[in-house]
Amino acid sequence: MTVIIIIIIVALIFDFVNGLHDAANSIATVVSTRVLSPKQAVAWAAFFNFIAFLFFGLHVATTIGKGVVEAQAITTAVIAAGLLGAITWDLFTWYVGLPVSSSHALVGGLLGAAVTHAGFGVVIMGSWKSGFFGICLFILLSPLLGLALGYIFMNIVNWLFHNATPSKVDRHFRKLQLLSASLYSLGHGGNDAQKTMGVIAILLFSWKSKIALEAGMPPPKFEVALWIVLACHAAMGLGTLMGGWRIVKTMGQKITKLQPVGGFCAETSGAVMLFGATALGIPVSTTHTITGSIIGVGATKRLSAVRWGVAGKVIWAWILTIPAAAVVSAISYLILKHWI
Repeated sequence: MTVIIIIIIVALIFDFVNGLHDAANSIATVVSTRVLSPKQAVAWAAFFNFIAFLFFGLHVATTIGKGVVEAQAITTAVIAAGLLGAITWDLFTWYVGLPVSSSHALVGGLLGAAVTHAGFGVVIMGSWKSGFFGICLFILLSPLLGLALGYIFMNIVNWLFHNATPSKVDRHFRKLQLLSASLYSLGHGGNDAQKTMGVIAILLFSWKSKIALEAGMPPPKFEVALWIVLACHAAMGLGTLMGGWRIVKTMGQKITKLQPVGGFCAETSGAVMLFGATALGIPVSTTHTITGSIIGVGATKRLSAVRWGVAGKVIWAWILTIPAAAVVSAISYLILKHWI
């Protein structure tokens, strides 16, 4: 039981790092447009990250818990190594200021450890919205859909306000950006926190199943307890309060220059994507989604308004996330299996 408690603590540390790393997704636009100060923005995002459990079901948690690798491949060493792989990659990319996906780092970590433990046969390929195939599909689709929505929303707003003065537009959208930032933070908390919930739930399910088997009892039901939900949202909220200033700079300033109207359109399009994906139980990347939305907004001015060199580095980091986290977790598993 002590090992289980330690691994749950490590999982909550991952959620804290997720909040620290992905805080930029929620606040980069609202900070770069100077609608809120950095301290105000992280407090705003942390609050909506925490209350997200009131608005969403637990479909994403179930997908992560039961839809990435087969249950028989889940051991305490696999979970611990998977979390270490994800945390290591998150901290490295946070240090260098690259906005990568904590979600895909977690998936890569679980895959690397599970495959090292039991071979490639334990990977659940799934369908378009589940399993490894669905996750890989939305690595491509989430930034493209975010880009398309950001481009469409920005063009609609430009058309609706084409006769308004810049100062009037700025004044209105400074207020509206508070709404869009809160919606995006709700979507972030609703989708991202659920991934760690799924990991903790499958860990406890595996542990209880082992006890039931040894006692000759029927296997337990997979469920995500309320305390898991609250603990994960609290850990992510605390991480968000710490901010992620290196990534904020990349997201809010280096990809394209944003005004409040652009920040509103990027956050709103990102929120629409996250709400839809969470309702379907699809674990998408909040990082990919908001980055695509920011690029879409910038492209409405002119293609040269997007700094494609920076965007290219971000995309390369996305491509490397799953394999890099998998490699670290595989090495971690080879070490931990002798101890756990």
